[in-house]
Amino acid sequence: MTILKLSNEMKTVPMKPKYNSLREKIRAEKIERAERYAKFKIIWERAVEVGHKAAIEAQPMPMIVKNVQTNEQWHVSEGACGFASIHLVKGNTSFAHWAKKNAGFTKHYYGGLSLSVSAYNQSVERKTAFADAVCEVLKSEGIDCYASSRLD
Repeated sequence: MTILKLSNEMKTVPMKPKYNSLREKIRAEKIERAERYAKFKIIWERAVEVGHKAAIEAQPMPMIVKNVQTNEQWHVSEGACGFASIHLVKGNTSFAHWAKKNAGFTKHYYGGLSLSVSAYNQSVERKTAFADAVCEVLKSEGIDCYASSRLD
């Protein structure tokens, strides 16, 4: 750190590290990226764990499906069928790059990245609970995301 005197105030300005060679700089950046990616892995694993717990604890409203022509009925204990997704608003952040390589995120039509929730059979309520819980954990870590769902 270097202390600079600006007018009558003393301010501390962080100095950029100086490298003796380009190889040294690349090596240092590689180490920083590995540390950052290790942190992202921990965040993602915690988010998935919290999301899984939320999905398991969700209690979908059962429904009965009836064929009006034959009067056959089926009990669907998992409730309505549907889809849920997790969306990263910006696709060019460090976390987004990591998520694309390691967590299965893909480009989203409206920008950013998205991950479709494929677990929990066809239950839209369980999938939505998972996506919402994952987004809450990611938001608490400063990652801009949102969850969406739709019925089938």
